[in-house]
Amino acid sequence: MSINHEALRPKASGWRAQLVQLAGIVLVVFLGKGALAEPFYVPSGSMEPTLQIGDALLATKFAYGYSTASLPIQINLPETGRVFAETPKRGDVVVFRWPGDRSQAWVKRVVGLPGDRVQMRQGQLFINGRAAELKPDGIGQAEDDNGARESAYRFIETLPGGVSHEIFKLRDNGRLDNTPEVVVPPGRLFVMGDNRDNSADSRVPVRDGGVGLLPMNDLVGRADAVVASWDLGIRHQPVSTWLSGFRLSRFFTSVH
Repeated sequence: MSINHEALRPKASGWRAQLVQLAGIVLVVFLGKGALAEPFYVPSGSMEPTLQIGDALLATKFAYGYSTASLPIQINLPETGRVFAETPKRGDVVVFRWPGDRSQAWVKRVVGLPGDRVQMRQGQLFINGRAAELKPDGIGQAEDDNGARESAYRFIETLPGGVSHEIFKLRDNGRLDNTPEVVVPPGRLFVMGDNRDNSADSRVPVRDGGVGLLPMNDLVGRADAVVASWDLGIRHQPVSTWLSGFRLSRFFTSVH
């Protein structure tokens, strides 16, 4: 009997060691996703042409400090503010918890910082009374959530401070092309999608499905890179063609 008991001990000990090892791996992954960076998937075309439907983003979490929004799983905890807080720069592309449902992660571009006056006039962005420069850049193809595409005017927009990026304009007089001037309060951000006529952003209140003025405590991190990309439209094609849906040119590219 004693021999049998001795034979079982190494086996039990081995199971315990494996469980400890597994727990250690889970802890490292959890801490890495919570403190360093976390991947996110782009499901809509609101940030086209900068981001495309099917892009896989890597969001750097330490860029703006940490809050409950930084956790890799959404837990309803009392809001305690941010630790090591940093204010985003105008032009940063940020991932955040949608104020209407914090289980959802959204991505937009920061155009207005606390104290800024932000307004849209005839489709052009004004910040503190100064127009963001727009330079025509031809025609692009905007994709909607159902995979349909339509032609869009492409512009290079330069924000006050010098950050330049591409935007799409689908129409000349969209419903969000003329807005009242808004003063961004402390602790908030004015964010917009680069696909200006197809983005529920700070121009739209949360009650209507938009972002409103984004609380900085809802920031998850800064979108720094596209690590992979797959054209979801290929799903309607034969399985044998699916590999061709990978957009290899977008793999490991920076987000501007």
